[in-house]
Amino acid sequence: MKTKHSYDELCQLIWHHDRLYYIEHRPEISDEEYDHLFTRLEQMEKEHPEWITPASPTQRVREGLTTGFKTVTHNIPMLSLANTYSREEIEDFIKRIEKLVGKKEFAFSVELKMDGIAISATFENGIFVRGATRGDGWKGDDITANMRTISNLPLRLYGKDIPPVLEVRGEVFMPIQVFHELNEQKAQEGQPEWANPRNAAAGSLKLLDPKLVAERGLTIVFYSIAEESGLPFRKQSETATYLRSLGLPTLQYQAHCHTIDEIWEFAEKVRTLRPSLPYQIDGIVIKLDDLKEQQHLGVTGKNPRWAIAYKFAAEQAQTRIRAITVQVGRTGVLTPVAELEPIFLAGSTISRASLHNEEEIERKDIRIGDLATIEKGGDVIPKVISVDLSKRPVASEPWTMPTTCPCCGHAVVRLPGEVAVRCPNEAGCFEQQVRRLVYFSGKEAMDIDHMGEKVVIQLVQRGFVKVPSDIYKLTQADLSQLTGFKEKSVNNLLASIEKSKKVSLERFIMALGIKYVGTGTAELLASKAGSIDKLGEMSEEALKQIEGVGDKVASSVVDFFANPDNRAEIALLLERGVHPQSTHRIGFTGHPFQSKTFVLTGTLQNYTRTAAAALIKERGGRVSDSVSKKTDFIVAGSDPGSKLDKGRQLGVRILDEAEFTEQCHATG
Repeated sequence: MKTKHSYDELCQLIWHHDRLYYIEHRPEISDEEYDHLFTRLEQMEKEHPEWITPASPTQRVREGLTTGFKTVTHNIPMLSLANTYSREEIEDFIKRIEKLVGKKEFAFSVELKMDGIAISATFENGIFVRGATRGDGWKGDDITANMRTISNLPLRLYGKDIPPVLEVRGEVFMPIQVFHELNEQKAQEGQPEWANPRNAAAGSLKLLDPKLVAERGLTIVFYSIAEESGLPFRKQSETATYLRSLGLPTLQYQAHCHTIDEIWEFAEKVRTLRPSLPYQIDGIVIKLDDLKEQQHLGVTGKNPRWAIAYKFAAEQAQTRIRAITVQVGRTGVLTPVAELEPIFLAGSTISRASLHNEEEIERKDIRIGDLATIEKGGDVIPKVISVDLSKRPVASEPWTMPTTCPCCGHAVVRLPGEVAVRCPNEAGCFEQQVRRLVYFSGKEAMDIDHMGEKVVIQLVQRGFVKVPSDIYKLTQADLSQLTGFKEKSVNNLLASIEKSKKVSLERFIMALGIKYVGTGTAELLASKAGSIDKLGEMSEEALKQIEGVGDKVASSVVDFFANPDNRAEIALLLERGVHPQSTHRIGFTGHPFQSKTFVLTGTLQNYTRTAAAALIKERGGRVSDSVSKKTDFIVAGSDPGSKLDKGRQLGVRILDEAEFTEQCHATG
C-alpha cells in the first residue's frame, strides 16, 4: 500500500544514496537499483501529485556542491539524462520523439556515455576562462584552477572563426591505467585505495591544491555546446568535428542512426569494445540530431526531452565461494565475507564480496562451495546476487555465525533489537584495536596523513600503539623500525601527527568513536558544548535539548563519558598535546540570531544554502534540517516545501529573503 509515510521514506532513501554517490563517492547500490527506486518515486508522484514538494528528488538535478570552492551560476542549466536499460525502453523513447516532433523520419546522433565527472568549460575570445562542475544543475563549483592542470585541455582555441564566447560541456575522467598505477602507489604507502576511476577523478578534481590535481593524470573530453554566439552547423553529429577544429578533445566512437536496429547495433558494438577501452564507460547516449528540433522539444524540468542514456546492466560473473570468513569492525560487529575464486569483473579482479550479515546469508541460502553470481556495478562493491542450487556440492551445509570472535576467541553477543553480532572484548581484540585506530586517524576524524591500515597494523603488532593516545608518544626510533619506513616516511608521519594536535572540536568528538555520533551530530554537540570537558558534564536531558539530538544519541554520549577508561583516554590525549579547538565563533556580539535555531526552505536568490547557513552560524545561530517547537525562524525562499506549512502551524516566525538580509545586518 502506498502511503504518504512510505513516500517520505522513499525520498529519504534516495537522498541518502545521492549523498553517498555524489558527495562521499562511496555508493552502496548499482545505478540500475537506484533508477528502480527513482522510477517507484515517479510513479507514486503521478498517483499522488499533492505529495510533491521542492525537496523531492524528482525536482532537481542531483549533484551537490563542495565546500572550499566559489559557487558559479550556469548561464544554461547542466541537466541530467533520463536512463533506460532495455531495447524496449529505447523504442518507447523514439515513439515519444515521433509524437512530439510530428513525423517518423529523423536521425539520431549516438555516442559513448563516459563514466566521469560532468563539467562545463567557457572560452572567451578563444581563451579558457572558467571551469565548473555540474553542481545542482543551476550552480556549480568553480574549478578553473584545477581544470588548468589537465594536460589535454587547451587553454587557447585555435582555427578560424573562433567565437567570442564558447561554453562547452564534457567529462573529466581518470584513465584506467593511471588509476591502477596510483592505487598501487597508495597501497604501498598504506593508504586506502580508490574504489574505481570515477571516484578517483571526483576526489582529484575537488582537491583544493591544484598542484596535487596535476599529479593525478586526469583527462577531459567534450561532447556538446551549451552557448556560442552563432553555431556554424545545424546537426548534433557535426558537433564533434567542429570542436576538434578548435583543438578540443572529443569522444572516440560515434554513430549516425535512423532506426532502433541501427542504435542497437552500435550499442552492442560498444558493449563488445568496452573491456578494451582505456577509460570507463557505462553505456551510450542517444540524441536527436537536429539542433532546431532539440530546441523545440526543450526539457521536462530536469531532463532534456530530446536525449536519453542507455546504460549497460551491472556486470555479472559466476565463481565459486571458497570460504566464508568473518571480519571484526571497530565496534566489534562481525561481518561475513565470501572468499571467492578470483575472477575478472568490471575492470578489476574480484576475490572477495561482502555478505553483510547472518540474515542475508540465510535469506539467499549461501553456502561454502556454491557457484555464486557476483555483481559489480561501475561504482559498487562486489556482492553475491544469488547461488546456483543445481550446482551445489552434495555435502554442503548451511553456514552459521561463529559463537566466538575469530580474532580474540571471546564469546560473541547479540544485543536486543540488533541484527549484528558483536565481540564485546574491546580492549583485547586485535581487529577492533586496528579498526578503531584507523578510524581515529581517518579524514573525518584526526586526519593523520600517512597512517593507513598497513601502518597501524605494524604499530599494534610491535606494541608501539594500543590506544589512540599512544600515537602521540611515538618517536623517530619507533617509526624507524617499521618495514618500508625510511627517513622521509618517518618525518612525514611525525609531522602529520604533530599537525593533527590542532583539531576542531567536532572532529575530535568524531575521533572518539561514540556510538551513533556522525559528522552532523558531532558538529551539533561541539557547537552546544564548546569544549570536550563541558560535553562530558552534560546530562542526558541537556543533550536532548539540542536540536537534532535524540534519545539514542543522548544516552550513548552519557554512557561514553560515564566509562572511566574513556575519560582517562581523553585526559591522556589532552596531556600529550591534542588541543581540540571550538570552531563555533560568534562574530557579532549581541546579534538577534544568537542562540536561535533556523530552518532554511525553498530557493534563495542571493545566497546558496551553505552561504546562508554560514551567515547564521557566524552570528551565533544554529541551523537545523527539521522544524519543531524549538525552531525560532524559518528562512523561506521561492518554492518552499512542507517545512513552511509546519512552521506556520507551530507559529514559527517566517523570514523572506529581504527580511533575512535585513536581520543579518542588524546590530542587536
